[in-house]
Amino acid sequence: MGDFFETGEVFGVIQSPQDRIDTYRQKGWWSGETVDSIFRRAVVAGGDNEALVDPPNRAAMGLLGEPRRLDWQQVDASVDAVARAFQAHGVGRDDIVLAQLPNIVEGVLAFLACARIGAILSPTPMAYREHELRALLGKIKPALILTVDRFGTHAHAATAVKLRDAGLFDGSVICVGASETAGAVPLDLTLANDLVLPDPPIEAAETLTICWTSGTEATPKGVPRHHDHWRVNGEALVEATGLQDGDVLLNPFPLINIAAFGGVVMPWLLRAGTMVQHHPFDAGIFLDQLISERVNYTVAPPAILNMLLKNEAMLAGANLSHLRCLGSGSAPLSPWMVRGWQERHGVPVMNVFGSNEGCSLFSSSLDVADPDLRARLFPRFGVEGLGWNSSFASKVRTRLVDPDTGAIITTAGQPGELRLDGAMVFDGYWQAGELDKSCFDADGYFRTGDLFEIASDDGERFYRFVGRSKEIIIRGGVNISPAELDSLIEGHPSVREAACIGFPDERLGERVCAVVALKPGQSLSLEQLIDFLKDEALATYKLPERLKVVDALPRNSLGKILRRELNAEPQASSPVEGAIS
Repeated sequence: MGDFFETGEVFGVIQSPQDRIDTYRQKGWWSGETVDSIFRRAVVAGGDNEALVDPPNRAAMGLLGEPRRLDWQQVDASVDAVARAFQAHGVGRDDIVLAQLPNIVEGVLAFLACARIGAILSPTPMAYREHELRALLGKIKPALILTVDRFGTHAHAATAVKLRDAGLFDGSVICVGASETAGAVPLDLTLANDLVLPDPPIEAAETLTICWTSGTEATPKGVPRHHDHWRVNGEALVEATGLQDGDVLLNPFPLINIAAFGGVVMPWLLRAGTMVQHHPFDAGIFLDQLISERVNYTVAPPAILNMLLKNEAMLAGANLSHLRCLGSGSAPLSPWMVRGWQERHGVPVMNVFGSNEGCSLFSSSLDVADPDLRARLFPRFGVEGLGWNSSFASKVRTRLVDPDTGAIITTAGQPGELRLDGAMVFDGYWQAGELDKSCFDADGYFRTGDLFEIASDDGERFYRFVGRSKEIIIRGGVNISPAELDSLIEGHPSVREAACIGFPDERLGERVCAVVALKPGQSLSLEQLIDFLKDEALATYKLPERLKVVDALPRNSLGKILRRELNAEPQASSPVEGAIS
């Protein structure tokens, strides 16, 4: 089980990012090593072993070529080639590359190429359309957009060119694979210019990525993370999962946020193993990859693990003896599922609570052997006097705070906002101004907006998730800002006011319900609302799947909508209820 670590030291208030760098490096929590240095060491350790594998259905995604299987030497050479291509298009140190790619090897190469030349990668979901990209481009001015010509029915390169022509950024649009879009060019890996690394060398405190997250604000927030952040994130996952050198990891999560970069890419680099990509999610292909690639670790949403465990026919005869750990999170885990995987297949499920801001708790078999406890509870890492097997517990501090009074909660059963600080927590949002002042408290803790309570189980050593004080809707593990949808829906000529909420769904966790009050004499159907939002170029996954019409929205004395008083239950008298697939 490893060493036993006890948190017995108060961090103190760290006043600035430089203070954090100095303090955390003195403690040995941050190494000062860049991602490129970690990668180069993995290349030496991995040699000609297989390193990076495309999804088997890559060719079916469109003009992307056949699936690729690269060894470590080939990955290294490809990273150099992508870095040269970026430089040829004017990308230099601290310039931003916006990537909108499916889970193919080029997404990983782009991340490593940015790490090599000191550029910043800003990955975005494939589902983003013109509406979402406009909001992002208003906050960053990328030197380059890396995408595909088409994916499914959407012309991604054409959208990027349109936004560039509108003056939202001034840079190249480069496509993986062939491009039929005027104004976009294919990614050329044969450019012969010499690769010149930054001088002075890249420092581990330099920003490497800007990922995007939606909360109660109407527009996405950029979350900068530097090399030290990513390394400690990877180290925590390696420890929690028990990954070994050369292990095989299967990644079904888009390369857009902490789940993929921190949960798979960094552990892959630290263990010089093999990373297998998967996209879009297909249960049959996912299971085939688990078996044929002899995967040792993967992550999946709770609904997928539930489905696989319930499908005895699908799992019948499947050899999962090589699978040593499963990671899951973004929604509460069912104890029967965590227990089922462990008892029937000998595979412990690690329960993860996390966010792009780097606020993470791990309920792994390293610290929580009982599968029922692991499904429901999280260790109170960083609380003075509580000891854990995980060394990560000493690199974070956590506490619960009464959201109304600000009092620190120390007794079981009282809900409070979880606040965290430590080696994985980001320094602040990208060019956010006043927002940063409100997202950290006076002691330097990040306000997660999530409600937990101290559980009475096992000597009050655990937190239990209660709910979200922030109003985000989490559909299939992806955050949806209701404020963003509210403002768009209120642009419909028939709508007086609107508020979006989530309603439970067994497969996706939540779906979106639009609650609207209409103008006098107006009517609205769900189909009409969807058509209106599609005309706004909204990402499909954000579209409401239920519509509820009310006379008026509940508000407090200051006029703020009381979203918690809304519910998505259909009204028998209303003709507009419905759902879309």
